[in-house]
Amino acid sequence: MNKAVTAPLSASVLEALARYDTPTICNAMEIVAPERRLIGYTTKPLVCPFPDLPPIVGYARTVTIRSVLKSTLPADEQAKRRIAYYEYVGTGFGPRITVIQDIDGADAGYGAFWGEVQSNVHKALGCLGVITDGSIRDIPQWAPGFQALAGSIGPSHAWVHAEHWGGEVRVAGMTVHSDDLIHADQHGAIVIPIDIAAKIPEAAELCGRRETPILEIARSPDFTLEKLKEALKRSAEIH
Repeated sequence: MNKAVTAPLSASVLEALARYDTPTICNAMEIVAPERRLIGYTTKPLVCPFPDLPPIVGYARTVTIRSVLKSTLPADEQAKRRIAYYEYVGTGFGPRITVIQDIDGADAGYGAFWGEVQSNVHKALGCLGVITDGSIRDIPQWAPGFQALAGSIGPSHAWVHAEHWGGEVRVAGMTVHSDDLIHADQHGAIVIPIDIAAKIPEAAELCGRRETPILEIARSPDFTLEKLKEALKRSAEIH
């Protein structure tokens, strides 16, 4: 099902980004694109059942779902739409991350779109994980290595179904468009603009170098307030 499509970034850039956790990527973004300091990342808490999984970096597949209202489409049309959805998720450049907004408002998470079946199917389609403000279930049977950030964990799928895909979604405060580059781990997720992605790893290294003198003295048995002041001064001089 996967089509050969040229990705906007080389695999080496994605691999470099994946070496850092998402908070470090956010720190680096403050250096490279300070105008994005208040936008582009999750701002509300999400449940992560697999906190030990490494960071994931991939291109967004955007979807809206709902579960409180039953689909009014006939069964054959629902089946066609399910295939069309999988074609959207499983094609284009990769790797991919599915970003799903639950549009049930106050009832978001009423029914779980994600569980044993969807996690395994999406993994097979080339996705690395899901970010959703909806609910997930079947945690013990979840596809191995497939990351999940979710609004909640619940037992039933109710009338859950995909409404639309390929458009703009907003999940936990993060606005995402189809094919946006996403970095995510147990802390949350952030959109990395394609045109500055290659600059982020170097900025992340700079962040690390600036933190080193502060952490060294903070962890030292010889810590004093004066030494902390000196470390802060040294940190500020690192460029």
